[in-house]
Amino acid sequence: MQALWLIFDDLAGKGITVAILFKYLFYVTIMTIPQAIPIAVLLSSIMTMGNLAENYEFAAIKSAGISLQRLLLPLFSIVIVLSFVNLYFLNYAFPWAVLKEKNLLINIKKQKPSLAFIEGTFNVDIPGYVIKFDEKYGKESNLLKNVLIYQTKNHRSINSITAKKGAITTEEGSKYMSLLLEDGFYYQEHWDRGSKKKEVQRMPFSKTHFDQYTFNIDISSFESGDLGEERIKNRQDMLSFNQIIIYSDSLKISYDKYINNKAKTLENRANARKLIKLPDSLAPLEIKIPILSNFHPKEQVSLLKTAVNTLERSLTNFSDSEKGYKWKRKRLNKLDTEFHRRIALSFSALLLFIIGAPLGSLIRKGGFGLPMVMAILIYLAYHFTSTLAGNMAETSTIDYRLGGWFSTLLFLPIGVYLMFKASQDKGVFNVDNLLDSIKKFFSKFTKSK
Repeated sequence: MQALWLIFDDLAGKGITVAILFKYLFYVTIMTIPQAIPIAVLLSSIMTMGNLAENYEFAAIKSAGISLQRLLLPLFSIVIVLSFVNLYFLNYAFPWAVLKEKNLLINIKKQKPSLAFIEGTFNVDIPGYVIKFDEKYGKESNLLKNVLIYQTKNHRSINSITAKKGAITTEEGSKYMSLLLEDGFYYQEHWDRGSKKKEVQRMPFSKTHFDQYTFNIDISSFESGDLGEERIKNRQDMLSFNQIIIYSDSLKISYDKYINNKAKTLENRANARKLIKLPDSLAPLEIKIPILSNFHPKEQVSLLKTAVNTLERSLTNFSDSEKGYKWKRKRLNKLDTEFHRRIALSFSALLLFIIGAPLGSLIRKGGFGLPMVMAILIYLAYHFTSTLAGNMAETSTIDYRLGGWFSTLLFLPIGVYLMFKASQDKGVFNVDNLLDSIKKFFSKFTKSK
């Protein structure tokens, strides 16, 4: 239901049937199962062991000579089975559900895009355009106020249109969405193809006022009507483990070629191959320090100019290829991190059981009260650290293996520590004393009858 509320704006006004809506919720449900299993194991383990400890049944079990490890062994084996089931689920069902859900949502958004425009936000559903307006009104909600349109097809120049009023006049079956704009300005930058970035910034622009202007947007790709079409298939969360490995290996080959080509370009530009490789070949020569002192002043000027030009060309080349390099590296990091993240997520149920079972015996509270709060806080901390590490791995801040297993490495010592304390029957903290102190604090502010 939370996923439904988050994408409700994309579904509103699209004429989506109840069957399509339930199909979307079915895909989302499958996607949430791998995360639901760990938190269910965590909550149930805290509740069960807390209930046993609260009713002193755990003490009776220990008095009979049964240790905590022996008591948890059957449950431990069940959680291992659940972890492997979750691993199998993440390899087959989860990628299929993500593939269906993402493509279904994209196809839904491409149905009648004019009805899905949201007031006060930048609408980017139509490729090549960013549309914003302050208010949408009228019987058919086709009248607009304070319209702003950016054309984003040309990344190096800006073309924009502003208008105080506008109206959507799209006809049924037409491949164009027409915007009838009133009292506005058209702004356009002029530049030549192949010009450098600094030259583009110095080129002129034009600004034209209009009373009425009809702006047509091609939406032929939107009205496909096929909600089952699969437009995107190669996202990292849509691939199985084998597909991730194969796709990652192929990307690594192209990435290595890309890096080698850049290195060869830099080497050729710097004439590195002409440098003297053998240091003993310099023995007969007397080289002064600094190096420029070995040349005539005129030659020094020439050498410095050549060095500056070479450096500027190299910096320009690096600047132009920076986005491409980051995109290739990030794409590769996403695949590698996703592989390890899924394995860690499948066995997170085992990790959280190691934390939840001894924690329940230590806090000695059963039911849905305190165990629910503890389970939510622990899982939020686990999920937050996992997401943070994954994002850092995508940007190459940390290694992709560490990005996938960071939460596991962080919480495993905590689970081992709690298991040791529970087996020694040494509480980490007394929950009853904590609750009593809180009650006493708030009782000071209440009036006695």
